[in-house]
Amino acid sequence: MTNSPEATTPDSSPDSMTTDDQLDSGTYHRLIEPRSQNRLALEAGPWHQISRKYVWVQLISTGSVLVIVVAATLVFTQLLHQTWAWIPGGIMTVILVWTLAIVPRQARAMGYRLRQDDLVFRRGILWQRMVAVPYGRMQLVDISHGPLDRGFGIAQLKFVTAAAATGVTIPGLEQQTAETLRDHLVAVAESRRTGL
Repeated sequence: MTNSPEATTPDSSPDSMTTDDQLDSGTYHRLIEPRSQNRLALEAGPWHQISRKYVWVQLISTGSVLVIVVAATLVFTQLLHQTWAWIPGGIMTVILVWTLAIVPRQARAMGYRLRQDDLVFRRGILWQRMVAVPYGRMQLVDISHGPLDRGFGIAQLKFVTAAAATGVTIPGLEQQTAETLRDHLVAVAESRRTGL
């Protein structure tokens, strides 16, 4: 996935260098692209991906909800004799099973790229979304993680800008990667704002 282990992010000052190896630790090797010729595209360069552990976190959390839905449906239909519960229970079960089936593919379609003036985040195969966040517009870079995330050693990195539509959350980053990326982005954003 990476072109060179010594490649660095746009700001090449010695104290803010971030190698691709640091950002790609424990991630997928290849970003899944849509097969259509009408896909969103950018110039060539390395995409960094999210951790493989993100899939396990999503499978466990969605699987837990599925177990609760199935149990509630069985309680309503078998013990309380409420046959109407089969309809919402069946619909929810189908949705959750579909979600479980596509989680690995969704995770492999997420990626981010550090460019000269901005960070680009992309996700989705059928419904593609690609957002470019200029470094100088970043107002807050936040790391968050829930109990399952902490258990698996991953975190979410959120960028907040003045325009809510350009806010980006990158899920499933290794904790060390999220901290390194946060520190780098804060340093680059500060230098860009002072240069305006």
